[in-house]
Amino acid sequence: MQRHFHEELDALKQTLLAMGGLVEDQIRRVMVALLERDSVVAQDVIDRDARVNAYDVEVDEKCVELLALHQPAAGDLRFITTAMKIVTDLERIGDQAVNIAQRSLELNAEPQLKPYIDLPRMAECAQRMVKESLDAFVARDTALARQVCGEDAAVDALKEQIFRELLTFMMADPRTIPRAIRLILISRFLERVADHATNIAEMVIYMVDSKMVRHTLA
Repeated sequence: MQRHFHEELDALKQTLLAMGGLVEDQIRRVMVALLERDSVVAQDVIDRDARVNAYDVEVDEKCVELLALHQPAAGDLRFITTAMKIVTDLERIGDQAVNIAQRSLELNAEPQLKPYIDLPRMAECAQRMVKESLDAFVARDTALARQVCGEDAAVDALKEQIFRELLTFMMADPRTIPRAIRLILISRFLERVADHATNIAEMVIYMVDSKMVRHTLA
């Protein structure tokens, strides 16, 4: 019975990682849609969100089943409760990819306002944080998890830089306001991706060390 339980835990982890891989790819693809003004890819990101949602339901149901049938304790209990929280953050990262795709479709209908420089850097950093947070989960690596938490400041700084730059466009020419606002929204969506990656990293620390660090890490 105990061996079967741990096989189920491993299967749960693999499903969670498959969902994480899909979400990472959603962020990568939506930035291709934005940078290459590819509306087909943007729509594909929107359509694939159903797969992200299906993973969300699958993982959540499996966690509830494991809790009900096995009544795990200590480390196993923390693993399952961590998985339930991680899947929520991954689903919300998927939602942010959809939000970016929708704004990309709107931007593609108009001339490009400016070359995109900081948004790709911001996306690369946020996507890396998602990957590293999941790597930390698999390896139970709290040092990597804390590193992810520290990387969030760089994403926040890029968001502020993008806002200041786009503000100058809007002040110089009011006709740029709709496009600038959409780009500002995209930067906010990417910031939220990084925030969700930070949440995952904090839950890894809780899972390994039984220590809740949310709102305490500098």
